[in-house]
Amino acid sequence: MIKQRILGLVVVSMFLLATNGCPLFPAPVPRTGQTTSYAPGDDGDLQIGVVWPDPRFTDNEDGTITDNLTGLIWLKNANCFGQRNWDQALSDCNGLSGGYCGLTDGSNAGDWRLPNYRELFSLIDAENYNPALPNGHPFTYVQSSYYWSATTDASSTGGAWSVHFGCGYLYGGGKLSNLYVWCVRGGHGYDAY
Repeated sequence: MIKQRILGLVVVSMFLLATNGCPLFPAPVPRTGQTTSYAPGDDGDLQIGVVWPDPRFTDNEDGTITDNLTGLIWLKNANCFGQRNWDQALSDCNGLSGGYCGLTDGSNAGDWRLPNYRELFSLIDAENYNPALPNGHPFTYVQSSYYWSATTDASSTGGAWSVHFGCGYLYGGGKLSNLYVWCVRGGHGYDAY
């Protein structure tokens, strides 16, 4: 097993070197989490996508949670700032540092940010609702409501995308609205594969 993993890493490394570090295949897409099938050929039946690791999340015991699927590091407290408008949400995450929100990780202002909508939506488990997160997730104070992303709505730049963690859907809304804030760290997303 270990020899197979090492061989696999060597092959991938050689491939990336041969292509100047740019893989020739598309980015992998993770599964949605839905395992219940309601009709032949639906998502629960086919379960297409990258398999989630087990465990999906690791509690780092310092106020942070590592998503073992994406490699992103999330704030454990999903309601540290309460509801804020979009500009405040950006500022809150950009200014977050160790000593606040239960963080003992030694992070500094500028290490954290508001996630883009794909990163935020990557937490959703389509099998669950209220919250729409994987069973046994280690996050605290998750609200079954809207959370801001850093992604502006291109059809209406006065709005930005948000994710509803009660039922797991995307929504575009005005940047002056007060929604919840959940900060993230890291930026390589799916490079963890």
